[in-house]
Amino acid sequence: MSLNFQENDPSLESQWRAIILFGKNSATYKFAFGKILLKLVSKETNTFSLKDISSLFVDSILEHLKRNDKQGNSNSSAFLNACRKYNHGDIDYDNLLNITEKYGFVNVVDAFQNVNGGIIANKFYEKDYNGTNKNIVVRDELLKLKESIQFTNFNEEVEARWNLVETAWNLKINPDLLEVKIDNDLQTLFIESDFMRRKDISSAKASLNGYQKGKCFYSFQDISIKSGDENLCTVDHFFPHVHKIRINESGANVNGVWNLVLSDKFVNLSKSSKIPELKYLERLFTRNEFYIASKHPLGETIVNQTGKTSLDRKRFLQKQYNLSVNLSLQKWKPLVEFAPLF
Repeated sequence: MSLNFQENDPSLESQWRAIILFGKNSATYKFAFGKILLKLVSKETNTFSLKDISSLFVDSILEHLKRNDKQGNSNSSAFLNACRKYNHGDIDYDNLLNITEKYGFVNVVDAFQNVNGGIIANKFYEKDYNGTNKNIVVRDELLKLKESIQFTNFNEEVEARWNLVETAWNLKINPDLLEVKIDNDLQTLFIESDFMRRKDISSAKASLNGYQKGKCFYSFQDISIKSGDENLCTVDHFFPHVHKIRINESGANVNGVWNLVLSDKFVNLSKSSKIPELKYLERLFTRNEFYIASKHPLGETIVNQTGKTSLDRKRFLQKQYNLSVNLSLQKWKPLVEFAPLF
């Protein structure tokens, strides 16, 4: 599915998001390393030793360990154990940095740019290891990524994905029972675990944005997820609330992740309670399939809400569309629409 994600869109932004959203997740080191790379583009040099970046790397891991202890699939990790010891006050920070430099980067440096068993087309860095000198060399591709209007969204997207992955590992909930919900007022995603205890897991906008490639779902204009930005997006319900009762007759949840998209705020105002034209239903299906391929809470939730197989999910969406058409809702499309990227 990550190949489909990049189909007709070989941009650097798409390659970066393919790494974060679809790359292999055996540990969360990838997300900590990704956050480092986003910081390195602002530095005056392009060569960094593992020692140079150890503190940036381990500090992110330490913060996440405080919230969720499981940060990898391995039963034992010298690096994670050292992080736990530091959080418990059993070792000092200098000792932790030495362990980080020795063990923290063992797999992540080689694996980060690998998606679907192969290296991405435009690598963001090179590994320069020569004996005890171990360096990361930033390539022009990463510097060009900073020039993208999407760059300001990437850090929040990485953090949101990290939160989703560790939540899936730590809750140990049967995937068939997993239900990610949205708080419409706070614009956050949450899970109700044992005894209906609520666990907030991520910003809704940051979790949804990467799968839409940072574009308005309808017009493909650039959108932002940063509070205060002029083009700050809104969370929209593809099937509007006006036909919530009719949809609920079919057992569907209009507030489900499957029905949530991000849109430009002015596009959203023009849509109001109208139903998008039929071609956007296929786009919604494709976007949902991106989630399912990500193998974590949002994907599991959409499967539970819309169907176990691809065909089941297509039939589900068509059924919802037919119900909305029967309500005689006015069909709608945006006044301006750029070339679709999925």
